[in-house]
Amino acid sequence: RLCVFGRDAREANNTPMLRPRSPSAPRAALLHAARRRLSSRSDFRGVFPIMATPFRADESLDVDGFQKSMRFMAEAGCDGATIVGVLGESNRMTDRERETLIRAAVDAVADCGRPFPICVGTSHAGTAATVALSQMAQELGAAAVMVTPTKEPAPASDDTLAEMYARVAEGCPGLPIVLQDHPASTQVHMSPKLIARIAHEVPAVACIKLEALPTPARIAALRKLWASELPPASDCTILTGLGALYAGFDMEQGTDGFMTGFAFPEILQAMNAAAQRKEWERAHALYQRYLPLLVFEQQPGVAVRKELYRLRGLIECAHVRHPAAPAAAPALAKALAEQVERSLPGIDVSQPLPASLFA
Repeated sequence: RLCVFGRDAREANNTPMLRPRSPSAPRAALLHAARRRLSSRSDFRGVFPIMATPFRADESLDVDGFQKSMRFMAEAGCDGATIVGVLGESNRMTDRERETLIRAAVDAVADCGRPFPICVGTSHAGTAATVALSQMAQELGAAAVMVTPTKEPAPASDDTLAEMYARVAEGCPGLPIVLQDHPASTQVHMSPKLIARIAHEVPAVACIKLEALPTPARIAALRKLWASELPPASDCTILTGLGALYAGFDMEQGTDGFMTGFAFPEILQAMNAAAQRKEWERAHALYQRYLPLLVFEQQPGVAVRKELYRLRGLIECAHVRHPAAPAAAPALAKALAEQVERSLPGIDVSQPLPASLFA
């Protein structure tokens, strides 16, 4: 079956879709506040976990499990969440499933009592498809979209990449864009100067999810360009990704928080809070304490990260969609559980980690 995008996709697939309920006045107000919060570029600060997409053993979506994990992140004090990214196995989903997940995410956090913005990954090999997926996300209540370019047989020029972001912005007025720079998955290498140029020319680009190595040097280069020849159109933030693997060094260069799939966002919140207060010894102490867990989670693929979600009770099944291996190897799962106990001895990880742990 050919894949279609935007409004036409809603009639093209057979995946069951979560129907939205009519929002009450308080729910509608919170949704509006979440969108308004990210309409100000300076509000892309804090911790925005990248969410895993839970599948059952038969590879069908586990919508209930997904909503449970969304509510958990809100309860844990995160500043928002990003769905349908690399960890969310976006490349293995139909458009109908994307729609179902966006609806489910927006619905799950509507009653959390505070604005909780949902950012949606909408990257696609074609610009028109990226625009259509972004429009769908905006229509369904997303507060922002995350976009990264994809590899072409002949590498796209800087002008072409800048135009791609401009087209998404033009097609989705008022919708903030997170520019994801992740050449490990895209094979597209954007220079700091190109990233600075895009933020300078496309005001909708509200945040840079910087994941190209070496991250500290690239953050420093981007900050220097912003302070001199290519200032962003208005405030633009930088969030650390890559599972926070280089967090201690990224924070020193002036990042504004995290947008990554590490399953313990409470740890990232504590590190970021110390960094924003310029308490570098404290920030590095936390980083070093939990570095073994951060490193172990950086296994290729998403199976280990989904197993960590399962250990936290966020999802019941850690199944990964075909053609990937369906689960973490037993030896990896065992080693992960042991490392969690070493890093968090005696802690009930099925609940948000207590603040006293980081005091």
